[in-house]
Amino acid sequence: MNTPGLVSIVIPLFNESENLDELVNRCLAACRRMQRPFEIILVDDGSSDGSDTRIEQAAGTHPEVIGVFLNRNYGQHAAVMAGFDQCAGEIVVTLDADLQNPPEEIPRLVDHMQEGIDVVGSVRAHRQDRLSRRLASALINRAVQKSTGVMMHDYGCMLCAYRRHIVDAMRSCHERSTFIPILANSFARGTTEIEVRHEARRRGSSKYGLIKLLSLLFDLLTSMTTAPLRLLGITGAVVSVAGIGFGLLLLLMRLIFGAQWAAEGVFTLFAILFIFVGAQFIGMGLLGEYIGRIYHDVRRRPRYFVLKVLGNERRDRPAAPGNDPPPSK
Repeated sequence: MNTPGLVSIVIPLFNESENLDELVNRCLAACRRMQRPFEIILVDDGSSDGSDTRIEQAAGTHPEVIGVFLNRNYGQHAAVMAGFDQCAGEIVVTLDADLQNPPEEIPRLVDHMQEGIDVVGSVRAHRQDRLSRRLASALINRAVQKSTGVMMHDYGCMLCAYRRHIVDAMRSCHERSTFIPILANSFARGTTEIEVRHEARRRGSSKYGLIKLLSLLFDLLTSMTTAPLRLLGITGAVVSVAGIGFGLLLLLMRLIFGAQWAAEGVFTLFAILFIFVGAQFIGMGLLGEYIGRIYHDVRRRPRYFVLKVLGNERRDRPAAPGNDPPPSK
């Protein structure tokens, strides 16, 4: 059951024990300035550094704090969905636990929701990340914009606000590969973005290296759109036309200069072979990604498994479809 006027703050975290005390205190201070009821959902995504103990302490000390504990690490967006299943707010704000996006920005997002907007995203101003991280993020943002047509400028920023019906729509989706901002925008009628402050990470280490960011890009494209398959078809057509043209050129040059030209054509044939073999491997890799997603969705396993929840006895909670058993046939 939803609580009128309630604001829910959903914070996924993985091995952030060094930041947790400051995170909770700053979130409480920022939310109390809103002069409206709120709750803070801390979702422990299988941490191994004592974060679960600190969450238990926070849930026992502050009535506004609710702890959700997953049995292992499922990834940031699965943890956010676990928080969505436990929150009851009319407005739901998501926030990273690393304090690079200041919790003090939460009231600004909530204020923009009063204008009838369904989704309020954020753009990190004057980012404090390394150059390699910013370049990788720019690549991901541009690729997602082109492939999905959803023109948000900073998909990597978790600081966003959603209306309740958007959250409920996302909870009704059962695909295993979920990217929250894109999924939310696909249901939203009105969206906007605001600039927010960005601070350097003072404690702990980032969970997203370059390899993981590139993996995220591949995961995004294959989970949200079939554009890579279309691009594969176009690429195959271009390669085929280029191969035919190149073959005609080789035939013409052979007739003009004789068989000695280009080492009897051996290396040219190898080059053409490598082009086509590479294109085939790319195609098989993309098809394998889609087939793998079909395989995971057909099995209908839960997106996550909640080990325990602390603090939710203080309010009625919506049912958690993430742990529902598969429907009987």
